[in-house]
This record gives sequence, structure tokens and C-alpha cells, in this order.
Amino acid sequence: MLSIENELPPETVSSSYFDEKLAVTYKRLKMPKGLLERLAGISERRSWGESMTFEDGAVAAAEKAIASAGINKQQIGLMINASVTRDNFEPAVAVNIHDRLNLPRHALEFDITNACLGFVNAMTVAATMIDAGAIDYALIVAGEDPSPWHKTALRILDQPTATREDVLAQFATLTLGSGAAAAVIGRSDLHPEGHKILGSVSRAGTEHRKLCIGGEADQGMNTDAAGLLKYGLELVAEAWEEAHQQGWEWNTMDSYVTHQISNAHTNAIIEAVGIDEKKIPMTFPYWGNVAAAALPMTLAQEAPGYVEGNRILCMGVGSGLNTALMEIVW
Repeated sequence: MLSIENELPPETVSSSYFDEKLAVTYKRLKMPKGLLERLAGISERRSWGESMTFEDGAVAAAEKAIASAGINKQQIGLMINASVTRDNFEPAVAVNIHDRLNLPRHALEFDITNACLGFVNAMTVAATMIDAGAIDYALIVAGEDPSPWHKTALRILDQPTATREDVLAQFATLTLGSGAAAAVIGRSDLHPEGHKILGSVSRAGTEHRKLCIGGEADQGMNTDAAGLLKYGLELVAEAWEEAHQQGWEWNTMDSYVTHQISNAHTNAIIEAVGIDEKKIPMTFPYWGNVAAAALPMTLAQEAPGYVEGNRILCMGVGSGLNTALMEIVW
């Protein structure tokens, strides 16, 4: 990894904003205000507003990552967009970003979509292609904007027929936030100053694929938050144990950069695998869950504080269910 950068949207949306929008529903259902902040620990999240789009954010993060890596665009052989967000099914989001960045024609581009795990998956694919000698440099981007789902969730919960079950099903949607991240991956033999991606371990629990389903903007997203937490953590613990059986030693890492979801999720990971809480940077209280961009955005924020030799474990979980654990040596 030669660089990792994020792009923060210009506007802030507080959790109290959703409380105000749902005040009538909460009162009718005898539910207290402040659920998002009290239960999830999220006080605010970012929004692109009217001035920017998720694609603008991805392009901005990519420009910063390329500059930080110290390479020119003609050297990039692969560009992967890993975002959940997309304006259309065809063409891939990657083609717009490829064009706006003026990347060379020889640079292969495509999307990898795997819920919130997409960025880590894209890093694995890029690193494998570099190891195979197919390319020298790869650019990975993700820009997220859940605001259309926010609007749908509020519309659903504003109905006089909305139930407590509806509130719980839409709760995870309102924890989502906007943001973007980008990383440049290159050959370690050409860049001894880079941060070595040692490898990753992934596991699939696809029998739980119906726990969180997001559709088009007008369909919204329905989530079984309790089930997602329970079975997601079981999958992480399983991957952790199997990784250690394969010779990985992750009990004494210098930093654990996890996918950012909530207080409950973070505390459950700490308990499940015995991580030191002080080694887990937390950005969800003020960014929310930024889907595939959450983990790399957090890594980008922490990167300036790392020193040579630090061992970083990236821990991602995505609806599906899928998990991946990736070690990076700074």
C-alpha cells in the first residue's frame, strides 16, 4: 500500500435530525427519542448535500491518493470501484471515475460489490494481480451516499401504520453516512517505503444472506440488526480461529481497524476475539457506517500516526454474510 486517503463530505447530519423527523411516530409507538445515539453511539454522520455527489468524493479521494503515492496516472494498470452506492446498474460506476480521472486506456476498470466488504476484497484482488505480474499499480476507490435510503426509511416510518418492527428494520439504514476513500497499491520491490500487505483470510456465511437486503432507492433497506450482529460476530470469530490455526498471529497487533458500525458491534468484536479496546480507532460516532468506505476512511485517518514496523489488522464484515481479515505492516 503506497497511499490511503479519504474525502469527507461538506455537510453534517445529526442523529437528532432523524429524531425530529420521526417525533410523531416515536410518540405514537411510545418509543423514546435518541435511539440512534443511545443504542448505536452515532451522534452524527456526513452528507454530500447539493454541492457534491459520491462520485465527486471518490474522484477527489483518488486524486489525493495518486499524488500521495508519488506515481503518475499512466502507471496505473487497474482501477476498482468498491462502493455499494451506484446511480445505475449499467455501466459500472468505475467507468465514470476512470474517465473523470483521465486514466490511461490500458488501465482495466470494473466494480467489485460485496456490501461493506468491497474495499478489502478489492485490495486482495489488486494485490494478487500485482503478485502475478499482470500490473504494477492499482487504484481502489469507494464513494458512498445513503441519502436516498434515508429518505425512503423516513417515508416508511412516517406512515400512520408504521410499527415498532418497522422502526427496528429501518434502524440500521439511519446509521449510514456518506464519505469516500481511495488507496494506491504497488509492487513492494519497487517501493520498500510502502506498507506491506502480508495477506488476508476470508470466510463466507451465505446462509445468512437475507439478514440485510438493500434495494433501489424507493425500496430502501431492511435489516435484521440483531441477527446481523449475532451471526456476523460468529463468522469473524470463526475466521480468527482458523487464521491462527494457519499460523497467523494477530493477538498483539498495534492497531485493529474494523468496519465501523456501532457501539454494540465494536464491543462484541472486542469480546469475541479479545482485542484491546484502546487499539481500535472509532469513527462511527461522527461518520456513521459509511458502508465500503468506512474501513479505508478510518485507516486513512489513523495512517499519519503509524510508524515503520507497526502491524495493522483490517477487519471487515459485509452483509451476505462475508468477512475478511487483512494484515498490513507499516
